[in-house]
Amino acid sequence: MSLDGGQKASKEVRRVTKYLKMCARVRFYTYFCSIIQFMATLYLVPTPVGNMEDITARALRILREADLILAEDTRTSGNLLRHFGIRNAMLSYHKFNEHQSVAAMVERLKAGETIAVITDAGTPGISDPGFLLVREAVREGVEVITLPGATAFVPALVSSGLPCDKFVFEGFLPQKKGRMTRLRELQSEPRTMILYESPHRVVKLLEQMGEVFGMDRPLSACREISKMYEQSVRGTVGEVLAHFQSEEPRGEFVIVVGGNPVVAAEAENEEKKTSVNGRCTQDSAPRLSKYQRKQLNQEEI
Repeated sequence: MSLDGGQKASKEVRRVTKYLKMCARVRFYTYFCSIIQFMATLYLVPTPVGNMEDITARALRILREADLILAEDTRTSGNLLRHFGIRNAMLSYHKFNEHQSVAAMVERLKAGETIAVITDAGTPGISDPGFLLVREAVREGVEVITLPGATAFVPALVSSGLPCDKFVFEGFLPQKKGRMTRLRELQSEPRTMILYESPHRVVKLLEQMGEVFGMDRPLSACREISKMYEQSVRGTVGEVLAHFQSEEPRGEFVIVVGGNPVVAAEAENEEKKTSVNGRCTQDSAPRLSKYQRKQLNQEEI
């Protein structure tokens, strides 16, 4: 082989070697990114709505192990973490900055960090910040895990004495514009309804409910859930309104109100008719004798 031929072969070997190294780097980078993406997790961690004993052991572990904690109020959450001896990085994440913070938090998740979101009380995303970050994390393929735990409306609903097999969660109604419009839309709702309200607006809400739903609609007003002075006032809208007109409302409220009884009765009758018609259709179907079934099976074979 000539010298020129040897040089050409050597260049070709170097070119192929360089190409193979580049392919190896690309494969490694892709694999590394997939591992990082797999490790990254967004946790939504419920915190007690009043009683510190309601937090779970799993929630405490996640708060200790997370790379970052996003807190609705760092002062309130700081008290919680200090109570359980947890020291971890924490950033403020609330309704006034969540739109600006989401992109940066998603980038940290994509880089492999584990982030835990907590609010002042209850489960993130339920009338509290959390939804926007969850939505973007899901879009980017980041794993999202919500821990079961404390929330205000479930105990209020279950202890209300109203039907809880089907219900509608409304959260906070608009404070001013659209408030009565939304109540009128709910007037014909057959299912039990759940609303949140602050103590200084609860009497006004009950007055508006009486105007739209009627004063005889069954209702339960639950306040200070899981705290020392927890209380549920049950009765009609008019009775509960009279109670809080004579006694000053205190604490955050969960209002559980019964659905429209007329619409609910109509829906129940319709379900019964559908069920009866289904049974009649089934019963009216031709029944085959043992011999006919045997003949049919032989024909299929």
